[in-house]
Amino acid sequence: MVLGKVKTLVVCFDCLNDNNIPLYSGGDSVSGRVIIDVAGEVRVKTLNITARGIAKVRWTESRNAGANTAYTQNYTEEVEYLNHSDTLIGEERDEDSPEETLTVLNTGLHEFAFSFLLPQMPLATSFEGKHGSVRYWVRAELYRPWLLPVRVKKEFTVFEHIDINTPLLLAPQAGTKDKTLCCWFCASGPISLSAKIERKGYTPGESIQIFAEVENCSSRVVMPKATLCQTQTYFAKGKARQLQQQVAALRGDSLPQGKSQSWDGKLLHIPPVSPSILDCPLIRVEYSLVVYVDIPGGLNLSLSLPLVMGTIPLHAVPSRTNSISSYCSTISWPDRPEAPPSYSDLVVTEEQRRGCLQRCEGSQVNEEDHGTLHAYITEFRYQPPPLYSEVDPNPEPGCVTQEVSRPDPCPSR
Repeated sequence: MVLGKVKTLVVCFDCLNDNNIPLYSGGDSVSGRVIIDVAGEVRVKTLNITARGIAKVRWTESRNAGANTAYTQNYTEEVEYLNHSDTLIGEERDEDSPEETLTVLNTGLHEFAFSFLLPQMPLATSFEGKHGSVRYWVRAELYRPWLLPVRVKKEFTVFEHIDINTPLLLAPQAGTKDKTLCCWFCASGPISLSAKIERKGYTPGESIQIFAEVENCSSRVVMPKATLCQTQTYFAKGKARQLQQQVAALRGDSLPQGKSQSWDGKLLHIPPVSPSILDCPLIRVEYSLVVYVDIPGGLNLSLSLPLVMGTIPLHAVPSRTNSISSYCSTISWPDRPEAPPSYSDLVVTEEQRRGCLQRCEGSQVNEEDHGTLHAYITEFRYQPPPLYSEVDPNPEPGCVTQEVSRPDPCPSR
């Protein structure tokens, strides 16, 4: 008997974004298929899938004593965010039952669907750094009798959404600094720097408008610059390790002695970068806009403004005045308004009132006449107003009162 062969084992996800990348967030349903391409007849014991999500940090510190290494210390920490297992083919074997139930796969493609829910909790965003990472993946394992298992692993991306449309992230950021240069006993004038940006929260692909003012009263030629910095902080065993890198930059014009320079909304484009990671206990990713003055032969004068890189962009909400005016412009108003109905059209006639009284005095009312009766009663409400009289209806004692004449509502009685 010739045994079959497993040609391919693939994990495919159903939900893909525009870049063909499986992208999810906390609470989402992750679904997909395990595809097996078989040549011949293959006997399978089980097909299992395992979904995992782990944040892991690792770095090494060494101390040297002369030409030899005194000791090496490893710092490693791990946090688990997801652990899910499921069996797609077969069942877990019972120790009391020695018999194994095998599933036969014939030549061709075979698909097995899977699905699971991500935890309803803040998950760390997928990240790859120098000293740590946050990874999520699905592993499929195919077990056959007397053969090594076939395994395949497919990663997916998780984003913990950060909405920048909050009061904290929409607040402007600003600062001011100055510095005086000195050389031995000679001191030059100060260099002052002030900078401001519109808000704290941004998303990749946007541009930051920088408003800055630089005044150079020193004896050197300086140059204003700005950089977007990413700071990665790793935590393990009570220690922290930090790594900072520049992701975008711009520069202004040279500024000679006694001159000033203004940036009226100078744009700094944000490239595709990872969102801020603020809730993970092992890895923290933060951003800042550093506006500084490059001073030749001296320490730079710098001003750091904190940023948060979000995933939900800014909502363009129109003003209330514009929304009302746009709504009113869509309404079609008539050229001339219709005249209101005259009061005489609403007054019932004497014959209608008599007919209404006759129906009310009847012993029984048919169901067929109920609608007509209701209509007459409704019309009966519209009676003529009482006659006008200048005599006070509530006179004081001792005054002569003239009786006010009123129409009889029921003349037939």
